[in-house]
Amino acid sequence: MVSPASGPAWSFRGGDWFGIFGPSATVVLPPSEKDRVARLWELVDDGAGFDETLDALISTGLRDLPGFVLVSEQDTETKVVVRGAARVHLAAGAEVVHVEGDEATTWVERSVPGVTRVRIEVDEEPGDERVDGVLDGGLVRLACAERPPALEEEPNHAESDHAESDHDGLTRGPQTIPVELPRLPPPGIPGQPAVPPVTAHPVARLVLPDGQTVDVDRSVLVGRAPAASRIVTDGEPRLVAVQSPHQEVSSTHLEVRPGSGADHGCAVATDLGSTNGSVLVQPGLPPEELRPGVTVQLVPGAVVDLGDGVSIEVIDA
Repeated sequence: MVSPASGPAWSFRGGDWFGIFGPSATVVLPPSEKDRVARLWELVDDGAGFDETLDALISTGLRDLPGFVLVSEQDTETKVVVRGAARVHLAAGAEVVHVEGDEATTWVERSVPGVTRVRIEVDEEPGDERVDGVLDGGLVRLACAERPPALEEEPNHAESDHAESDHDGLTRGPQTIPVELPRLPPPGIPGQPAVPPVTAHPVARLVLPDGQTVDVDRSVLVGRAPAASRIVTDGEPRLVAVQSPHQEVSSTHLEVRPGSGADHGCAVATDLGSTNGSVLVQPGLPPEELRPGVTVQLVPGAVVDLGDGVSIEVIDA
């Protein structure tokens, strides 16, 4: 049995998905991805953080990766990436941020400051809310997990001072504790998203290749034929279609939206897993290729090149 590195303690309910828990990152993969588990477990157990773990997840592309969850704490912020049939709920003060994946979505990424509780759900229906165990590192088959552990009664210390493992050596932590797992409220009750669906005033404007301008007061999806279903976002996004004679621009290529947390008051851009990528040029800086799903703050004068002669300039609102 591999001895896991100590990390944040999670409670979990058994299921079919693979949960990989390390000191700096947590990854959850669907049952079809068993071949990826050993490699990712070694990486996460060694203390890999958000960027290194995300790079490993997408290193072979997204075509054969139907879903995943990545949760990582960086300083005072919790970063979450979700793809496929999974949901993550984050409690931060009086708010609850709900991040949901979708089979048609490249992925959804959120960064939330001041998170006090995280719940991961990968069952289509959560079902009963029992707790099957607690662990602070290791591998487990799960349907949901919550940090801090959802415990309503003290374990018997005489029986659970030493961690136990299942017959397959995957689960690690104290003995099973059959207690109710508290649920975070469903979307909109009573929490609200960290990023407002529409801001009172635009944080920036986008200048399109034809000279038109678009206010960034909500999510703006840019592509050949953008569709809101490609990304989970709160509020109705603006859909901006651009011409791409050689089909180099993806259907839903780029999201630009108002930032939150440290990016509050600014526009941020995210490449949505486009086929040919996006290149960002900020004033005074060399060109930077955007990594799919990684949000980058934009400053006035920035230009995002989507290829095929399509460039979008960011200007003050």
